[in-house]
Amino acid sequence: MRLFHAAAAFAATSALALTLTACGSDSGSSSASDSQSSAPVASPATTASSGAPAENAGATKDTGSSSGAGGTDTSSAGAGRCHTAGLGFSFGSGDGKVSSSDDQQQLAVVLKNKTSSACTLQGFPGVDLKSSNGSWSLTRSSVTPKKVTLTAGSSTTFTITFLPWTQGSGTEFKATSVVITPPNETTSTTLTWPGGSLLLQDGATRPGTYTGPVGG
Repeated sequence: MRLFHAAAAFAATSALALTLTACGSDSGSSSASDSQSSAPVASPATTASSGAPAENAGATKDTGSSSGAGGTDTSSAGAGRCHTAGLGFSFGSGDGKVSSSDDQQQLAVVLKNKTSSACTLQGFPGVDLKSSNGSWSLTRSSVTPKKVTLTAGSSTTFTITFLPWTQGSGTEFKATSVVITPPNETTSTTLTWPGGSLLLQDGATRPGTYTGPVGG
């Protein structure tokens, strides 16, 4: 009788163990499935088609940038040189007037691209002041010229720095017009000088009247 009860207890214990084992197997399978379904999936954008490292996959080619200042635009690669005939010339002071002060002053000259294509300017313009008694070719500043690309209809400037004449300050130069030749051009345009007389310093080592580069 004791042997029978022992055998029955062993059988019950074995059945319970098998049941627990089966339940544990199902739980493990479900957990693995849940873990697999929640794992992050790599985005196609993180792998470059050329086999480049993932961090380069989103890179784009640098095609240049543009600056709104002065109409400068460096994105038009291969543009030809701006020619005098394709440029419009004007003063940047709006009303064309300059101060009557005897202090050193600056006058902006605007160059506008009148053509339908981009063009470039680089360097110093030729600037000659004219009077009834002769001509005065202005010296250049020490500023380093930079290349300026003008898209159709855009503008840039250069600056004429000048020293007005006052009674007793020296030789008077009664400027009436200014002749402007764009960089690398031989054709000029003439504008009426908007100011009064200047202190003539055509022989000075460091004159108070000079021109700056285009875009400078």
